[in-house]
Amino acid sequence: MVLKTKAFNKKLLAVLLLSAGLAACSSTDEEDESEMVAELVEIQEQFEPEVIWDRSVGNGVEDYFSRIKPLAAYGKIFSASREGQVVALDSATGDEIWDVDLSDVNRERGFFEGKRSALLAGGPAAGLNKVFIGSENGEVFALDADTGELAWQGSIKGEVIVAPAFDSNTLVVNSASGVMKAFNATTGEELWQIEQEVPPLSLRGISAPAVASGGVVVGSASGEVGVYLLEQGQQGWVAEIGESSGSTELERVVDVDAAPLIFGDKIYSVSSNGNLAAIDLRSGRILWKRQYSSYRQLGISGNTLFLTNIRGHVYAIDRINGLERWSNLSLNNRGVTGPVAVGDYVVVGDFEGYLHWLDQETGEIVARHHVDGSGIHATPTVAEEVLYSQARDGELQAIKTR
Repeated sequence: MVLKTKAFNKKLLAVLLLSAGLAACSSTDEEDESEMVAELVEIQEQFEPEVIWDRSVGNGVEDYFSRIKPLAAYGKIFSASREGQVVALDSATGDEIWDVDLSDVNRERGFFEGKRSALLAGGPAAGLNKVFIGSENGEVFALDADTGELAWQGSIKGEVIVAPAFDSNTLVVNSASGVMKAFNATTGEELWQIEQEVPPLSLRGISAPAVASGGVVVGSASGEVGVYLLEQGQQGWVAEIGESSGSTELERVVDVDAAPLIFGDKIYSVSSNGNLAAIDLRSGRILWKRQYSSYRQLGISGNTLFLTNIRGHVYAIDRINGLERWSNLSLNNRGVTGPVAVGDYVVVGDFEGYLHWLDQETGEIVARHHVDGSGIHATPTVAEEVLYSQARDGELQAIKTR
């Protein structure tokens, strides 16, 4: 995760710099243990994950910030590379169904012209038998899920670096500039647009929108979670969960970058510096708060929330009362992804390309699998008990837990 200002974006600020600032660690002559990257230790493996199939999706996202991840829908797996390749694969076999290049979507590139990256970064998402994906250029593409043909193309001010949300023939797209726009998912017609204030200093990421009960729930760079009416875009309630504290601007960054997790009549959301909170969906009333800081996707299974904090520590938290059930600190500073539940386990990836299976009841790491040395940045996808994970260089694997 990197930081951005209104004047410029810096891609190369490291995760450790952010973690150090947010944790406000004191300086010492010796290296603080909390800053060290944990080495993997031998584990007592209880099973061996089985790779069903693997494919390559172009050059992936390489070293760029991107949350592109596999999407399971319509019996297919959809994914993309930053340069512009979008693919549909058979979910059972991995066989290619279609492959399109959005870097030249209008087929205007001359024979002698070099390929120009489409800068894809947000998505994919699905709805109405379409696949939606956005770019850092503020472009929004809608593709036919069966053929890959372009159904429509729209635009929004700012970079689209998170997946859009779909419901009731409406596609909602959030951008890094603070603009959120709704499109008619069938035609691409613009329905409404709102603009949120962006602080002078914020994280590179933004919150993906989530839709439920006729409302669009989204986090903001000012540490708030808000709801907007899906039909007109009017703002409803706002709940503050970030806590700005510290003596430096870095320590006061409170972005809510993880997509709000809607479960029943409750919303669960976490700030990069502040709290994990349970919020009543209809009223915006905060039901409980606990001190956790994260910008990664939350996971859930039954009555347990799973969270990866800014250090890469993994936690299991009772969603009813916010009490901690267990913690695993063994993946310290390994660039751990958000957690995802599969079967009796919760899985996270890391910067060296390993996937780790943790027992949901104890937090113990019980299995490990290496996908690719380029590293895993995006939270894996789970569909019908199969896990799909894409490495930075585009290596995509379908993995069966047992």
